[in-house]
Amino acid sequence: MSTTTDVINIMEVCGTHTMAIARSGLRQLLPANVRLLSGPGCPVCVTPPEVIDAVLRLTEGVTVINSSGNADSLVKSDEAEKPQDPHRISAGDIPIITTYGDMIRVPGSRRGDSLMRRKAMGADVRIVYSPLDAVQIARDNPQREVIFLGVGFETSAPGTAAAIETASREGLTNFSVFSMLKMLEPSIRALTADPAFNVQGFLCPGHVAVILGERGMRFFSDDLHFPAVISGFETEDLLKSVTMLLRQIRLGEAKLENEYTSVVMPEGNLMAQETIARCFVPRDDNWRGLGRIAQSGYGIRETFAAYDAERKFDIRFGEPAANAACRCGDVICGMLDPRECPLFGTVCVPEDPEGPCMVSSEGACAAAWKYR
Repeated sequence: MSTTTDVINIMEVCGTHTMAIARSGLRQLLPANVRLLSGPGCPVCVTPPEVIDAVLRLTEGVTVINSSGNADSLVKSDEAEKPQDPHRISAGDIPIITTYGDMIRVPGSRRGDSLMRRKAMGADVRIVYSPLDAVQIARDNPQREVIFLGVGFETSAPGTAAAIETASREGLTNFSVFSMLKMLEPSIRALTADPAFNVQGFLCPGHVAVILGERGMRFFSDDLHFPAVISGFETEDLLKSVTMLLRQIRLGEAKLENEYTSVVMPEGNLMAQETIARCFVPRDDNWRGLGRIAQSGYGIRETFAAYDAERKFDIRFGEPAANAACRCGDVICGMLDPRECPLFGTVCVPEDPEGPCMVSSEGACAAAWKYR
């Protein structure tokens, strides 16, 4: 942990905190030497471009792999081979992609190519507000494959697990989940291991803490020796939490404090934790800005292999690729303020984004643009 006292850097690792901080004008209330940085807390932002590319390929059709590992059938549109041409894709023979709204506009490695663009070309892409909405779409369309894009951290994992268990109980063979779910702790350990990392305290994510409890946040202080405060989302919560952190830093302490006591319990939500454990196992995963991190993602258990889109459709990932000009990776790691990116507000705006940080409702660039 850095002992720098001239400038005090505090990092929040929750996208909702990022937006709440920008909306409240909290930065302007703090002393000039106290800086609030955004960390890897936006699930859409940390999804790497090669995963987005794999999602986009799903709109071109899928090969269904049966239980013996062989291809049962190929459903693919001829026109989908050239998604960049002006002809519309026929959506009749391709899967229904269901996703939260933020994912629909995230570009892959090729600028401008997104689920929104594919939808405009005829792909069947539907926004849902819950994973169970995707299960209902599968019930309503028994002849179509329905894939839910499971994006998020520990907060989203229980709902995604519940959808898998519901589909399994009902024997819905046309529903599957493409798990992009990630874990908080491994990403923070990877981030703080960088010698260039310069942060003096953490605002811990309130939503994740609701699931994992205080004990799930103790690694910040007990293992990494950073001052840490679990914070709520109102302006008063955030201001109080920052004050608590500054007090710890001034006194040279490194402990976990819980400002969000009305919601976050010491043990967390045990039922949600059990639901996650029934459906998922830790696996190595790729992160935008952080690379590959061991045991940092949620893979679907073998028990529910029939509902794992990666296995069912033999999803492959290309070589990690990114827009070299886009600095989202640096923003996610707290190395760059969004307004320091040369693309910010020029060639990268919400209507035509270069990267996910300008797309997501929890993205640091989107927050900086909206409340600039």
